[in-house]
Amino acid sequence: MILSHTIRPEDRAAAARLYWQAFGDRAEQFISRALASDHAICVHDPNGQLVGIAGFKTARGGLVDGGFSDMRTVYGLIGAAWRMAILGLLRGEVDNDRFLIDGIVVDQTMQGRGVGSTLLTEISREALARGYREVRLEVVDTNPRARALYERHGFEARGVNRLGWIRHIFGFQSAITMVRRLR
Repeated sequence: MILSHTIRPEDRAAAARLYWQAFGDRAEQFISRALASDHAICVHDPNGQLVGIAGFKTARGGLVDGGFSDMRTVYGLIGAAWRMAILGLLRGEVDNDRFLIDGIVVDQTMQGRGVGSTLLTEISREALARGYREVRLEVVDTNPRARALYERHGFEARGVNRLGWIRHIFGFQSAITMVRRLR
């Protein structure tokens, strides 16, 4: 596997498709516009094919960091307005004490082959290099396989954020906050 700490320009479309496969919607165009290449760690297979991305969040933004103008370009004024309102309900704070993982995705054909573990190892190295002692992520209740991976890598559940009525929009009821202490 080949690691990189950025999304290559030629991989933007593939990154948007890969990232969005985790959510199952038609927002690839928005994600492609909104990707912050410097907030990602990527894994490519030996042929150079992008097979995994771990995004992270800093005070400067996150992996998918588009604004209203990006949203308006893709969805129009009204479509952008309601989508931004809904997304505003999910946006979390930047944690000053922990390095925040802003999404991990692995190509479905590569799951179970060590890509997720490689990403978690590398993002932990990145966190240590930036002076953090803990890494935090959120995993949705409908993804027990990802949660099991995180637990194998030392993440512990620290809380549950229930979505309430917006669960009908997003297709999951809660997100579990998980934290890993780094050595």
